[in-house]
Amino acid sequence: MTTQSQASAFAYAPAPESRAVVDIAPSYGLFIDGEFAEAAEGKVFKTVSPSSEEVLSEVARAGEADVERAVRAARKAFEKWSALPGSERAKYLFRIARIIQERSRELAVLETLDNGKPIRETRDADLPLVAAHFFYYAGWADKLGHAGYGADPRPLGVAGQVIPWNFPLLMLAWKIAPALATGNTVVLKPAETTPLSALFFADICRQAGLPRGVVNILPGYGDAGAALVAHPDVNKVAFTGSTAVGKEIARTVAGTRKKLTLELGGKGANIVFDDAPLDQAVEGIVNGIFFNQGQVCCAGSRLLVQESVEDELLDALKRRLGTLRLGDPLDKNTDIGAINSAEQLARITSLVEAGEAEGAERWSPACELPSAGYWFAPTLFTNVTQAHTVARDEIFGPVLSVLTFRTPDEAVAKANNTPYGLSAGIWTEKGSRILAVANKLRAGVVWSNTFNKFDPTSPFGGYKESGFGREGGRHGLEAYLDV
Repeated sequence: MTTQSQASAFAYAPAPESRAVVDIAPSYGLFIDGEFAEAAEGKVFKTVSPSSEEVLSEVARAGEADVERAVRAARKAFEKWSALPGSERAKYLFRIARIIQERSRELAVLETLDNGKPIRETRDADLPLVAAHFFYYAGWADKLGHAGYGADPRPLGVAGQVIPWNFPLLMLAWKIAPALATGNTVVLKPAETTPLSALFFADICRQAGLPRGVVNILPGYGDAGAALVAHPDVNKVAFTGSTAVGKEIARTVAGTRKKLTLELGGKGANIVFDDAPLDQAVEGIVNGIFFNQGQVCCAGSRLLVQESVEDELLDALKRRLGTLRLGDPLDKNTDIGAINSAEQLARITSLVEAGEAEGAERWSPACELPSAGYWFAPTLFTNVTQAHTVARDEIFGPVLSVLTFRTPDEAVAKANNTPYGLSAGIWTEKGSRILAVANKLRAGVVWSNTFNKFDPTSPFGGYKESGFGREGGRHGLEAYLDV
């Protein structure tokens, strides 16, 4: 048995990743028609590192006139880009994928600095998936006639894409890779709190020799996104973000001929049956809700555990939470990084306080929070009912609500008792139970005995207020084809 003094002798030493691998310029412009340019109105905003509140760079802020310029450039580029044989478009995508791999360490550090998530996640999850999406859709570019959408499916035109701050580079890949493979051109607006990786991607496009105007990047605020969505010369709109903004976009697009894909919020249920391998389930629960500080649309933010194993599972879960390391996101040992912004931290804090006021029981492991930056300790709520705010609202933070059930039917009823329908997880040793329960869950993605596993070949998307349309896989091509 290891004593406390022995355990402390083997404490983790700092293992920071070097910031020297990434060179962040003091200012960046908009990327329009293959060149970086100032915003038409001359506006700029600062992007801040969430872990330290350090200003990383000053970025041009796009407005309506800039959206007009970018869409015009994309429309002009569309004529030649769409006329290229698929095998030629594939060469550019393969080139982009390889450059991403070559620059993956640089991009991982950049993403961690600008977003706040641990380097272990950007290095081991985000960047490999980003490259994989470009490789995968490069493979489809000359095979569109075999995708099941007709012998010669045609592209739509200009795609207007608005992405969130929780997976900036990965969401860019999810949207740009299929758009380019199918022959469309792109105007993309990254989130205002995480513009840097998209601007570095613009440099990668130039490095790959991508024709001018095929990809345009417009950092900015909601007004730029709204102008892009409403632009009459945009043929396709793709949005990942909050349900409230998704509803606004749906209203804007209604009555037009624009194709629309929405990937919105979620309140995923992670269901643990009494025959589940509990140690494995604990790891899946932790990964499901504390990966990227819970700032994941498909997070397993509701834990549904069978009553007979509730105490045993919660004891094991609390022990595991006590071992999580919160702190410097650039430290390779860090499990929990910073919350993305002061605004998001305030929202998490408000919803957690509402949960306490309604009578749910709050627990967090002993955790010292850094004095600078935006931080929130891993949090567990027990004695939760389906009426509690923390069981209904998407918190988008490291907060897990625990509910119990007795029968599989009760588990399904509780899991489906949400306006969302993006993801769910099932933990059991019985394959027949996995299939029976999964078929009854109203969720776009159901994981069994794992959670948060992604692959570019597999479609992703939701039901109900989690949006519609699918991204990834063969299904992800349809949204960018005139079929």
